[in-house]
Amino acid sequence: MPQFDLVVIGSGPAGQRAAIQGAKGGKRVALIERREVIGGVCINTGTIPSKTMREAVLHFSGYNYQNIYGVSYRVKEKITMADLAFRVQHVIKTEIDVTQAQLSRNGIEVLTGVASFKDPGTINVTNTRGTAEISAQKIVIATGTKPASSPKVPINARTIINSDQILDMPSVPKTLIVVGGGVIGVEYTCMFATLGVRVTLIEKRPRLLEFADQEIVEALSYHLRDHRVTMRLNEEVSSVEETSDGAGVVANLESKKKVSGDALLYAVGRQGNVDELNLAAAGLTADPRGRVAVNEYYQTANPNVYAVGDVIGFPSLASVSMEQGRIAAAHAFGKPVSSNPNYFPFGIYTIPEISFIGKTEEQLTDEDVPYEVGVAYYREIARGQIRGDTTGRLKLIFHRETHELLGVHIIGEGASELLHIGQAVLILKGKVDYFVDTVFNYPTLAECYKAAAFNGLNKLVRT
Repeated sequence: MPQFDLVVIGSGPAGQRAAIQGAKGGKRVALIERREVIGGVCINTGTIPSKTMREAVLHFSGYNYQNIYGVSYRVKEKITMADLAFRVQHVIKTEIDVTQAQLSRNGIEVLTGVASFKDPGTINVTNTRGTAEISAQKIVIATGTKPASSPKVPINARTIINSDQILDMPSVPKTLIVVGGGVIGVEYTCMFATLGVRVTLIEKRPRLLEFADQEIVEALSYHLRDHRVTMRLNEEVSSVEETSDGAGVVANLESKKKVSGDALLYAVGRQGNVDELNLAAAGLTADPRGRVAVNEYYQTANPNVYAVGDVIGFPSLASVSMEQGRIAAAHAFGKPVSSNPNYFPFGIYTIPEISFIGKTEEQLTDEDVPYEVGVAYYREIARGQIRGDTTGRLKLIFHRETHELLGVHIIGEGASELLHIGQAVLILKGKVDYFVDTVFNYPTLAECYKAAAFNGLNKLVRT
């Protein structure tokens, strides 16, 4: 039986980083992937395809230049799913090649097959050639998630689809129903609305993206409505059915409303990929959503087994999953590491995109922290006018007395890149005054930090 120091189950971002961290420490590492290609959901059906599709949508629709050349401006008049898929497949192939090269360069043995526990230290790997056993001193579960399903929504992979099936749609629908106002649902709502599709977004909660700053979400909601998106909040789907001719879909709501469209995207959460792991053999269990409980070092109830990435739940971000994988593998072999989850940044690739780090106004209010807010608008910054983005804004939240930066919240194109300036200041416990005293290149969106800092500090002068 082959023996390894570390066995990682799953080759997504979390699994890759865990395997590489183990290999860098001189350990013999095996990585098990059930697909014929590596990369997991992130590269093959999730993060990379959706973000690449977003870029293709922005390009073909001419969205970024419509404020300059007019709303009728488009790079391509009739955009097809094939147009979008072409760019997506190119990026996926490149990312797979890069990942394979990294794993090979680090001497990681990649095994193809379905992994399951035989006992706490033994893994069965089953593929078309049969079942093989391998043993491991330490094991990392990084199996990711799959789209959640519901008996109320009969997925047919044609007119009723989940997020993994977007690029399999035969054509861009004229009308689309999106069920679910979380990150995935809102991102695809934005993409299709930008293509001119009439989208109806159904969400059972009172607002979208409840973990994000309310003002930023309100700005996004206004933008969605401006692009003719109908939002049905506080509504829940009771059933979904195809029309009699099979060419459309009807969603029946609990409130007795009916919503019709050419297609329906079901994007209500995701389920952990644990069904085939035989967790019980390792002394482990998962909750009803397939999530595995871990401690601050990502150890499970079995101290020799770790779990990282989306399979452990929120925040389910590729960037965070990578860090979790690194920390887990380092801790497994006694290598000291430090990381603070409170400073993990969020990037939501809506149109316009949203990015934030630190506390929201709602959290600080609940904690009775005295704070002030400074806001800068892209439309008041030269680079915003040059780029044609007049909808963006940057918001700084800081302590009224100490001026320490407490949160940075941005909506607008380039938000996920722009955030990193504020991230560095926040992590280093910097003050909002830093932005006043710092010279930024001109014209850049980074100037928003200086404008927002002046805006916030001037409010203190008047009080």
